[in-house]
Amino acid sequence: MSQFQDFDFAGKKALVRVDFNVPLNDALEVTDDTRIQAALPTIKTILEKGGAVVLMSHLGRPKGAVQEKFSLKNIVAHLSKVLGHDVKFANDCIGAEAWEASANLKAGEVLLLENLRFHAAETAGDETFAKALAKHADVYVNDAFGTAHRAHASTAVIAQNFDKEHKMFGTLLNAEVRNANKVLKEAEKPFTAILGGAKVSDKILIIEKLLDVADNIIIGGGMAYTFLKAQENEIGNSLCEDDKIDLAGELMQKAIDKGVQLLIPQDSVVADAFSNDANTKELTNDNIEAGWMGLDIGSQAVKTFSEVIMNSKTILWNGPMGVFEMEKFQSGTKAIAEVIAEATAKGAFSLIGGGDSVAAINKFNLADKVSYVSTGGGAMLEFFEGKSLPGVEAILS
Repeated sequence: MSQFQDFDFAGKKALVRVDFNVPLNDALEVTDDTRIQAALPTIKTILEKGGAVVLMSHLGRPKGAVQEKFSLKNIVAHLSKVLGHDVKFANDCIGAEAWEASANLKAGEVLLLENLRFHAAETAGDETFAKALAKHADVYVNDAFGTAHRAHASTAVIAQNFDKEHKMFGTLLNAEVRNANKVLKEAEKPFTAILGGAKVSDKILIIEKLLDVADNIIIGGGMAYTFLKAQENEIGNSLCEDDKIDLAGELMQKAIDKGVQLLIPQDSVVADAFSNDANTKELTNDNIEAGWMGLDIGSQAVKTFSEVIMNSKTILWNGPMGVFEMEKFQSGTKAIAEVIAEATAKGAFSLIGGGDSVAAINKFNLADKVSYVSTGGGAMLEFFEGKSLPGVEAILS
C-alpha cells in the first residue's frame, strides 16, 4: 500500500495538484479528457475516505494574465459530469474569496480553484505564493505527473509547507513513477525502446541513457533521416538536422561499442509535398530523390521492427514513426502500435510515454491493449533522461 492509500482523510481537506491542462474547442468545451479521467481515482478515494478535495491546476500558457479562454471554469461542467459529483469553483486560487471557499468546504465536497498560471508567481516558483496555496488544506497530494518536471510553486515549492506525513503522491503520480521505474530500473530482457518524432536533438539524452539499459533501440520518424544522412545515404528533401549528423554517427558507434542493436528504417513512404494530397511512393532509404521526402516508415521497416518488438519482454515507445496525423502517412505508426499491443498480449510489459505516442495509441483505440499509458510527455522524457523531477523530489525529501 502507498502512503496515499494508507492515509486517513476523514475530516481533512486535501489540496490536490492535478493536471487539467486539457484541449478545448472554440466553444471552450473539453475535446480530450484523458487527464481528467486519470485524476478521478485520487479524487474519489479522498471523498470515499471522508475528506474534502481542493483541486488546483494550470490550463494553457496565460503567462500571468487572466484570460477567459484559459479559465478553469470552462471545465467545471465536464468535471462534475465525469466525477458524478457537483464541483464548486473559486474565481481565484488564492485570496480571501478562495480561502473562504475552501474553509467552508465540507467532507465529501470538491472545490476547483482558478488557473494557477493567472499568477506569474506560479511558474516563478514563488515561496509566498506557495505558502498562500497551502492555506487551503491540511494535506498536499501531488497527482500531476505532467508537470512534475517543473519547479513551480504548486508542484514543488508548496511541499515545504507540509511535513512528511502530510505530503504524498496521488494514485496517478504513484503509478507513473512505479511504471517508469519498472522500465528504467527493472526491465525484463530483451528490452526494446522505440523512439520517433522529428528531431534527434530532442532525444539525444534519452538515447544516451537507453544505450546503458536497452538491448534494442528502434529509430523512426523524422529523426531517422539525420541518422541515414550520417550513413551517407541520399535522403532527398527529408527532414535532417545537419548540425547533428556527426552526433548521430557517434550514437551509432556507441551502440556498436555497447552491444546495443540500433535499428534505422530500411525504407520509407515518400511524398513530393508535406500534404495528405501529395503523390507518394515507397523507396529504400539509400537513394531518396531530390524533391521527395520521407514521411513514414516503409513496409520492410515495419516487418523488421515488428520482429524485434515481438521478441521483447519490455517495450518503451516514445514518438511516432511518421506523420500519423495525415491518413496517407499513418500506416507505420499504426502497425507499430498494433504489434506493441500484440506483444503485450503475449506477456511483454509496454509503456507508452510522450504526447504524440499517447495520441497515436488513443487514435488507433489501443490504449487498453498496452500495459501503461503515461500522462506526462516532458516529465516522462526527463525521467528517462535520468534527470531529477522537482515535483517528485519535493514529496520524497
